[in-house]
Amino acid sequence: MALTRSTLTARVRDGAGKGSARRLRSEGLIPAVVYGRHLEAPVHIAVDPVEVKKAITTPHRLNTLLSLKLDGQPERLVLLKDYQQDPVSREMLHADFIDVRENEQVKVNVPLVLTGRPVGVTEGGILSQSRRELEVYALPAAIPEQIEADVSAMKIAQSLHINDVKLPQGVRVKSHVNFTIAVVSVPEKEEVVAPVAAATPVAGAPGAPGAAEAAPAAGDAKTPGGAPGAAPAAGGAKAPEGKGGGKKDDKKK
Repeated sequence: MALTRSTLTARVRDGAGKGSARRLRSEGLIPAVVYGRHLEAPVHIAVDPVEVKKAITTPHRLNTLLSLKLDGQPERLVLLKDYQQDPVSREMLHADFIDVRENEQVKVNVPLVLTGRPVGVTEGGILSQSRRELEVYALPAAIPEQIEADVSAMKIAQSLHINDVKLPQGVRVKSHVNFTIAVVSVPEKEEVVAPVAAATPVAGAPGAPGAAEAAPAAGDAKTPGGAPGAAPAAGGAKAPEGKGGGKKDDKKK
């Protein structure tokens, strides 16, 4: 469906900057600008934001074709190209318009809408859209509100390209690449991981049953100096000479 044309009344504004914008907003107007290759310089205007919103006919608001009425000047054909809003109140703060001609094509971005339910999705595939807008060339009166692409015949692992899309009459895409529009991808398989069996403890290993019993029995033995953990000397220990019994033998002599 082509865009419908609305009429917007505006006035030429003097001055620029934040001070001028504040004065306009206090009057219920917002600053705007009209530019185009047929204009010697951009035209600064003031418009009523309420009237701009009323004139907007497309759901995404851009590419609205308007007949602009300026003070004492003939009507000119413009497209709403861009606008700024307050992030909190969502009130329109500024608008940009492009001056166009009836018989000259313009370049615009048009929303791309996929229609239908792909066969591949019914079989478990996943539809993903890689392009949400198309950059097209068309006469102002032939600019569509949106471009639709039927994806109902797409199967799993199939792609839809720009050359597969039937464009409205008078609309064309300038591209030498047959780029992808949408894909029905193969669903990912879930991998079931088997639980890992607990390792069997090795006898005698630290923390294993029986490890405490495997400790040397001589652990309770004490060294001559009283230190635990040392085994008695082989063959029995004798007292050093000059100590103990050695002194008693000398007295008997």
